Amino acid sequence: MICFLNQYSLRLHTMHFEGFHLPVTYLWFRLDVPVILRNSEEADSLSVVSKKQMRQVKNPFGLDITNPDAASITSGISLTPNCLENCMLTCYWGCSVQRLQEALQHHLYCFLIKSPTALENVLYGEYLHKEQHVVQKHGKEEIYTQLPPDSQLEDFGSLPRTHYPLVAFLTLSDEEDRESYDIVSMLAVIHIPDRCYRLPCRIMYQYLLTSQGQFYDLKQLFMSANDYQLQSTSDSSSQDSTADKDLLEKFGLSEEDVQEDNAKDCVVCQNGTVNWVLLPCRHVCLCDGCLRYFQHCPICRQFVQESFPLCSQSSPTSDGSSPIEED
Repeated sequence: MICFLNQYSLRLHTMHFEGFHLPVTYLWFRLDVPVILRNSEEADSLSVVSKKQMRQVKNPFGLDITNPDAASITSGISLTPNCLENCMLTCYWGCSVQRLQEALQHHLYCFLIKSPTALENVLYGEYLHKEQHVVQKHGKEEIYTQLPPDSQLEDFGSLPRTHYPLVAFLTLSDEEDRESYDIVSMLAVIHIPDRCYRLPCRIMYQYLLTSQGQFYDLKQLFMSANDYQLQSTSDSSSQDSTADKDLLEKFGLSEEDVQEDNAKDCVVCQNGTVNWVLLPCRHVCLCDGCLRYFQHCPICRQFVQESFPLCSQSSPTSDGSSPIEED
């Protein structure tokens, strides 16, 4: 059937795909460019994003850089571990890149890297300096580490480098704790600015090593823009801040209430709680209801290959556990 409507025509065709007959509506515009039209139900059936199967594990290790702007090869660096059990922090300055990668492969195929001794058996002494520090359970004391003054080292050479500036290795002190946790150790590769490479100090990689002989590269999740908006609001002038507080008091609200509500809003409906991590961009910006409508991230527009929830109704993550991908 052909029906002529003014300057374009509407034609109905039936397309054949491996024995199936699919009615498809074509719309020809002035330049004879066909456009496929589908209703919303057909679009929903074609926009299914794969969902990863995850399981929750408890990570006993945490590590932050204290005052990263002050860190350097000559002046050293301050680290703040935050662990759920008594741990040992071992710092390897100038650790070989090749040997560290071999250590990760040994954890996969040979023996578990769950103690400093096991790691050093693979590094073969290819590091410049080593320090060890005791970390108390739930302690957040700063630990200062630096190269010996007589090393006279100012940089680790030009890129690509053969040695990492600093590798921090966190392990559980008690053998009983090593048996009770799925994650038995954590390796953190830290960049420290020097004479040749002046980018800010930061943690480049974090590897979680498990008791099953696997390791995972810990990645940062990017929350919605509400965090940035809240931070920008806190940097505003004192006059605007006073006016905002007066307005909140007028409606019986506090700044904490507003921040708590805004931080969890879905960027699409502005109502549901953000719960879904989109991969590979790692944006956390959609609620349970809005996820099925998007094949592209609403923040960066990158194609969504997979997704997984931060928590489910049956398995909340209030105990501090982290989702780990199941193979």
